[in-house]
Amino acid sequence: MSSLGGLVIILSSFLCVFLLLLAFLNIFYKLWWAPTRIQKLMALQGIKGPSYRPIHGNTKEILNMKREIIGRPMSLSHDILSAVRPHVHSWTKIYGMNFLQWYGSQAQLVIMEPELCKEILDNKDGAFAKRKPQSYVKKLLGDGFLLQIDLGKCHDLGEDQNDILPDFLLQIDLGIYYLLYTNDSQRISVDDLVDECKTFYFAGQETTNSMLAWTVFLLALNTDWQAEARKEVLQLFGRQNPNPDGLSKLKTMSMIINESLRLYPPVVSVERKVRREVRLGKLIVPANVELIIPILAIHHEPEFWGEDVQLFKPERFEEGVAKATNNNIAAFLPFGMGPRTRVGFNFAITEAKIVLSMILQRYTFTLSPAYVHSPYEYLTVRSQHGVQVALHSL
Repeated sequence: MSSLGGLVIILSSFLCVFLLLLAFLNIFYKLWWAPTRIQKLMALQGIKGPSYRPIHGNTKEILNMKREIIGRPMSLSHDILSAVRPHVHSWTKIYGMNFLQWYGSQAQLVIMEPELCKEILDNKDGAFAKRKPQSYVKKLLGDGFLLQIDLGKCHDLGEDQNDILPDFLLQIDLGIYYLLYTNDSQRISVDDLVDECKTFYFAGQETTNSMLAWTVFLLALNTDWQAEARKEVLQLFGRQNPNPDGLSKLKTMSMIINESLRLYPPVVSVERKVRREVRLGKLIVPANVELIIPILAIHHEPEFWGEDVQLFKPERFEEGVAKATNNNIAAFLPFGMGPRTRVGFNFAITEAKIVLSMILQRYTFTLSPAYVHSPYEYLTVRSQHGVQVALHSL
């Protein structure tokens, strides 16, 4: 009996040692072997970046750069990349437009070349999946339909999703949503309903708020363009409320909004995750690598926009986006592109035009002396201390 007990103890000890060894090997593989392999593979293809550090990757460096910048007032300049994404600003200068960075042990390939961005965002075979939102983002924004939607698969919404979806969003309410996306055997829960409300709120308000705030800021700073926009609004609408026919003819305002979205895009980056090993341009990208398209950095890149890239010049969009970007359409990505174009793009632009038109009909405005220029990223690009303007009734 005692010998049997001793055998059980020995077997249990071996099992514990075996499990501990497996756990150690798993940690070793995740924290050292896999990152080192990916780093070497990308280096052989000419992709470099800051060195990987076990456990935290480059997160400490990124946080330290942000701590140095945040709260520090900057000059009244539109060169905001160094304030909002200091690590991208620094590392693109050192490693080039495409580089590898590390979020803990997670490899992140930062891509700035427009052709590669277009290839990622236009992909329809599922090779580049939407990255799952982090837990704190889910809590803030919910995990609703709009965060999960892949427009490339929404054939039931119409043949041209870009045209259909804004109307869809204008008409939808939670009751219609309930009928469209549930059935008798799969009812929506209270938690699901809360998630949908959060997601619609963010998609419909936060990005538009950011766009409007920075457009008002730019018009307050550039009163000549404010006067041009007001002249156009009064010619089309007089003192009447804006109408759909007139909104489509607001060429000057469209140019101003596009330039505002270029200088101060609401969302600073788009993220995707490689589901399987794929070829991206000339690169072979391993599975599970995250792809980061830094919208703000692309919008502020002189190679795509010229040496006057940091200046507010709406006239660059006078002949459309293609002309403004020298046919590099993927150099202008305020709402993404391809089958995953941000839901409500046309709706957001229309909403902004209505609000700006009604302001311009009633007021002139200038930047308040109390304004402190301190753009930063908190879900969207926003002014840390708000945008203060002085309104003068017409």
